Amino acid sequence: MRTKAVAPLALLLLLAPLATACGGDAAGASGTKTVTVTVGYQSKTINTVTAGTLLRSLGLFEQELAARGRKDGVTYKVDWQDYATGAPITAQMTAGKMDIGSMGDFPLLINAARGKELKQPTRLVAVTGYNLRGGLNTVVTAPGSKLESLADLRGKKVSTSVGSAADGTLVRALQRAGIDPASGIEKLNQQPSVGASALQAGSVDALSQFVAWPGQLAYEGRAKALYDGAELNLPTFHGVTVREKFARERAGVLEDFLRAQRKATDHLRTEPVAAAESVAKETGLPAEVVYLYNGANGIATFDPALRPELIDALKQDVPVLKDAKLVSDVDVDAFVDPEPLERAAEGTQPYPTAAAARSELWLKGQTRTQSFDSPRELLKAARGADVRAAYVPDAVTGTLWFADKAVWVAEGPELRAFVTPAGAKAYVDAHKASGARIVDFAEAGALAS
Repeated sequence: MRTKAVAPLALLLLLAPLATACGGDAAGASGTKTVTVTVGYQSKTINTVTAGTLLRSLGLFEQELAARGRKDGVTYKVDWQDYATGAPITAQMTAGKMDIGSMGDFPLLINAARGKELKQPTRLVAVTGYNLRGGLNTVVTAPGSKLESLADLRGKKVSTSVGSAADGTLVRALQRAGIDPASGIEKLNQQPSVGASALQAGSVDALSQFVAWPGQLAYEGRAKALYDGAELNLPTFHGVTVREKFARERAGVLEDFLRAQRKATDHLRTEPVAAAESVAKETGLPAEVVYLYNGANGIATFDPALRPELIDALKQDVPVLKDAKLVSDVDVDAFVDPEPLERAAEGTQPYPTAAAARSELWLKGQTRTQSFDSPRELLKAARGADVRAAYVPDAVTGTLWFADKAVWVAEGPELRAFVTPAGAKAYVDAHKASGARIVDFAEAGALAS
């Protein structure tokens, strides 16, 4: 494999700008002690919104800190710092310049490894959004590409971000397809925005990225899905990491953050359309794309709990990063600390586990969506309606996708949707006896009616 990196990861970490003092005390003008808490987040990595964008816009952490300040006579301030990836957040945390950060599972492991190496240990204290099958990562190609399956990537140029969950998905998917990730493709290590531009320019054949890039590019007609990460059937998630020293010295403040995160999670789960609109306003992303991932039936399930399935998946991620020489090893059990969340969530009910996704219709001008038991029912309801967005789950993986971007299969009276052409073809090949065939979106709509 000929890997062309934008910059080595270690260099990126060293060059990342450092924040001002965090978690520290300062004397205010009136003599009142002031404590600044520095929080790093990724506004456009929208499965971190309950610990970042949405949490910030709702002001929930500040409310918790104000209540604490009235009790202990301290003025608390929050310094929110927004980044495109987890690497600069890790750089600032390991320099002692940032207290709390949120990022994806693979960057979390790098966060743990760098923290230990640089004697600024960090701990994983909560989850933001997760998908138990891995559907948050997708490989996409250009709309007119002739590539139809992952096997077609052999010898092709593929853009991804090395060290990210999207790269982990690419590596594992290639291995399952019988392609050596180290020599079977030409991998370009690029930031998501650079990779998206490269795909549009035709300088790469495919792009493997994390939320919300695949959905955004598909929604805008700039890409089509080639591989659904949920085919791996391995959990992926985003989580909250904290400097161990800060967690020890400011345990109450960390619990305030986690209580605020739970409140933001409550808001997202009970008011998903309003939350999507809010995140869209803050990030500039289309609300329809935000809802694809964060909606009532979205690809992500939001729950701060450190579920055993997610921690087990994190352990399975370590060898992938070791093979890429990004970490020497990570003691996941030592990295995970459930106690702060347990204290913050005391007296509350656990969130229900992820349910199977349903088809969902968002009409223009509406603040609520409609859910349907089948894609056929959704298409029938959408016929002639003023549709803002329509979503359908993949018939095999359950990954939600835009109805007009999905690949449709008609089988007798049934209509099934798939994220990728390969998924639809595999189903048709296995159900030829029942007359299964691929149809376009217009024909699917006509058949539903």
